[in-house]
Amino acid sequence: MRKVMTSAGLALAVAMGSFAGVSSAFAQGLELQIGPDGIKPVQRDRDRDRDRRDARRGGCSEREARAAAREEGLRDPEVIRVTSRSITVEGDTRRGVETIRFANAPGCPEI
Repeated sequence: MRKVMTSAGLALAVAMGSFAGVSSAFAQGLELQIGPDGIKPVQRDRDRDRDRRDARRGGCSEREARAAAREEGLRDPEVIRVTSRSITVEGDTRRGVETIRFANAPGCPEI
């Protein structure tokens, strides 16, 4: 009898522990609003909070990097490497072939 009670108690503890983890995860997206109608639980719409223009802004594109390289004096610039942090452009100058790296940020700043 004692073994059955111990097993049942352990199963109950595991079940209650799993519910506690789920409820804390649900609580992050729940908001309580107090108004003239009383207290209302409201689930936040996270997509609405984000400004959509930020997603489109991004960093330096390959086209912008080639244009910036032309402004720096490279003739016939060609993008040779793109990473999440930089864009590497190679082109000709009067002295020969040169390489310029631009940060992958708005405005294409030179590194």
